[in-house]
Amino acid sequence: MDDGRRGSGGGRALALIVVALLSLAGFLGYRGELPGWPFTDPGSVVAPMEHEAAPPMDPVAVAAAVKPALVNISTAAQMFGQGAAGSGIVLTADGQVLTSHHVVKGAESVTVTSVGTGEVYSANVLGYDSSADIALLELADAAGLTIAQLGSAADLRLDDEVLAIGNAGGTGGPPTAITGKITDLDSTIVALNSADLSRKALSGMLEIAAAVSSGQSGGALADRRGAIVGVITAASGDRDRAVDRQPNGYAVPIDAAMRVVRQIRSGTPTETVHIGPTATLGVLISDAKPSGARIDVAIYGSPAAAAGLADGEVITSIDGKAVTTARALRAAINVRKPDDTVRLGVIGVGGVERTVTVVLGKGAPN
Repeated sequence: MDDGRRGSGGGRALALIVVALLSLAGFLGYRGELPGWPFTDPGSVVAPMEHEAAPPMDPVAVAAAVKPALVNISTAAQMFGQGAAGSGIVLTADGQVLTSHHVVKGAESVTVTSVGTGEVYSANVLGYDSSADIALLELADAAGLTIAQLGSAADLRLDDEVLAIGNAGGTGGPPTAITGKITDLDSTIVALNSADLSRKALSGMLEIAAAVSSGQSGGALADRRGAIVGVITAASGDRDRAVDRQPNGYAVPIDAAMRVVRQIRSGTPTETVHIGPTATLGVLISDAKPSGARIDVAIYGSPAAAAGLADGEVITSIDGKAVTTARALRAAINVRKPDDTVRLGVIGVGGVERTVTVVLGKGAPN
């Protein structure tokens, strides 16, 4: 799909979303309430809940219970020569795997290795929600996989012990497990994807006092019973630079992740949940003034270029529906499929309006 992002070349990148500390980078690293972004109600006060102390966690036993239901993920992307490494959680014996969207973002191919059996599979992306950082994969010809035991983040309390486990470092070796305590049940963060330097806001996150690392993205956050309560997504800052700060990890609550999974399984796309192969115009876009989606680059050989769209033109409608922003165009393409035909209202650089018919191509998850 057309996503308006510019890639940078060179090498294999481990796709970890890094939440930079505010003191390290002034242009990002927000946590909590964000000006102008109503993720939280400033008038609400949440009283701490008292509960009986839980028995101490046995990290070795929990890790042993969780590991067989994990996979290591490796991706390759042709456009900018980048790949990514991450983790995943097995949901079904025939190979449905839950992971982070940013692990498969931009992937031309996805390879998955079962931690439990060592078998290697090719995988298709069944669907994803980039705004929630969740994706669902399907492994080819898989059977008899160990299924993860799912819990509920609703049962968590502050200071509960949890275990974060995944493919640390993206090496593809045995998963690395690290324990920590829940320090927040509803964090709002601005996250930086170190693979392409894109940023996004994520809300409703679990915060853990644990130094999670690259490659653990898409891995499991487990409670003391070995039940999965979250999907590891982000880490705070650079531990080498922020030596006097407690490193934190962040995870999507499993309840929120499974809502996305159920939407994907329903086969009904939404403006945020994409299902099946990704459609693309093959353009980099930005907001036009006063309205519309400006084509910054019509990529050579793309459906847009083949249809005669050019740099600097503005897309104002799709199939008769007004397009007021770049985001609106992305949302409209998000619910379409490769080979769909769309009619775009376009204003040329000279101000001439016309309608352009484009057959969408197949793109990478974005």
